[in-house]
Amino acid sequence: MSTIAERATDLAEQINQKQTTEQIGSTAEGELLQLVSFVVGDEEYAVSILSVQEINRMMQITQVPQSPSYVEGVINLRGKIIPVIDLRKRFGMEIRENTADSRIIVVEVETRVIGFTVDSVNEVLRINSDIVEPAPPMATGINSDYVQGVGKLQDRLLILLNLEKLFDTDELRALDQAALRAAA
Repeated sequence: MSTIAERATDLAEQINQKQTTEQIGSTAEGELLQLVSFVVGDEEYAVSILSVQEINRMMQITQVPQSPSYVEGVINLRGKIIPVIDLRKRFGMEIRENTADSRIIVVEVETRVIGFTVDSVNEVLRINSDIVEPAPPMATGINSDYVQGVGKLQDRLLILLNLEKLFDTDELRALDQAALRAAA
């Protein structure tokens, strides 16, 4: 088990290696969005850096019986039990084994702390909100309610996830129950 200092060093290295401060389409009208981008399947996604608490290498995930299919299990992060979601399963994608690049992104969703497994973390970037457009229906292959918008960055598309809509109230309760069962 790695120490907090090792985790902080790892995160700093990831950010230093991949940090981009692209101010694409910058105008006085738009707000600057700071995002963490990552890959799941063949798509590049992003969430607000303000929602991200930390990014960890893959670690031991303990399975929890009677949990929704997209719940990988839970992790113990410095004494706190956190449910971990497999975004591939949540998005209905083909399941793949984790690799050395796989990460767990720990985020806050409606006052709950949840981890997401992703194939890799790309970069921290800044984009102008003016370049983010609503996602066209069926453009991403995932439920359009999960998508806040799509940003076009030079030669690639960035799908901005709406973490608040990724789970409904019942699903959030199920995540709470999974964490409680694991803690018992």
